Amino acid sequence: METRVAVIGIIVENPEAIASLNAVLHAYSAYIVGRMGIPYRQRNINIISLAVDAPQDIISALSGKLGRIKGVAAKTAYSNCVFKEEE
Repeated sequence: METRVAVIGIIVENPEAIASLNAVLHAYSAYIVGRMGIPYRQRNINIISLAVDAPQDIISALSGKLGRIKGVAAKTAYSNCVFKEEE
């Protein structure tokens, strides 16, 4: 299986979206390397940086599901390296 490392930048503008966001992240927790969350209180938003190591289609699915949550914006930056994992 080939995997890539990526960073998903997430901005949460709707506090009611946090439960849905956490449910999606929990479903993909096996691929999450690390997560950093910053509550930006002055702007009433949350900024989350998510590091993942997964096959390309899994990363795309995760980013797409996050972006479809109302009040959540997500963008992905991929590494150029492709890693081969033994199955």
